[in-house]
Amino acid sequence: MAARPTLDFWFDFASTYSYLAVMRIGALADAAGVKVQWRPFLLGPIFAAQGWNSSPFNLYPAKGKNMWRDIERQCGRLGLPLKRPAPFPQNSLNAARVAIAGREPGWIDGFSRALFSSAFGEGKNIADESVLAAAVRSAGGDANAAMIASRSEEVKGRLRAETELAKSIGIYGAPSFVTHDGELFWGNDRLEDAIAWAKGE
Repeated sequence: MAARPTLDFWFDFASTYSYLAVMRIGALADAAGVKVQWRPFLLGPIFAAQGWNSSPFNLYPAKGKNMWRDIERQCGRLGLPLKRPAPFPQNSLNAARVAIAGREPGWIDGFSRALFSSAFGEGKNIADESVLAAAVRSAGGDANAAMIASRSEEVKGRLRAETELAKSIGIYGAPSFVTHDGELFWGNDRLEDAIAWAKGE
């Protein structure tokens, strides 16, 4: 039996368009027979390397205004709730560490959907440990164990390594999708194309 094609899914918990992709990718990939590798990382260091001290949606107000209107349209089309979190972008460091801790136990995807729903559907603060713990529990994980693991040097190191890997393969924004042959797709609107490429279509 042939192995399922894989797709690396790179996302940042502070990213608006990652919200859309996180809520769509599971069903689309399952329908296509593609296995998703969930790869949380931090955009902050990548932006900093380009001389940015915030999201480009904050640095360029016209771009930010249009982005929020676009997100409103997309959420309306997909039937997703939207409430702008404040501040934006949120600090996603602890969220990414918790997600990394959930990869091996198998609840990273459910946790990610729950936390994005809290962040962009309810406007909650994803740096708040109670919000993180609730998302872990909703995904079937042990919240106490997850919080302990997220503070370990092992998990911190794994997240740093993931972010460095993202940089090294040319990722510059989120969400991004990388196929097994190294093809890079950027943006929620390229999700279907990435899945098709992963399948060899």
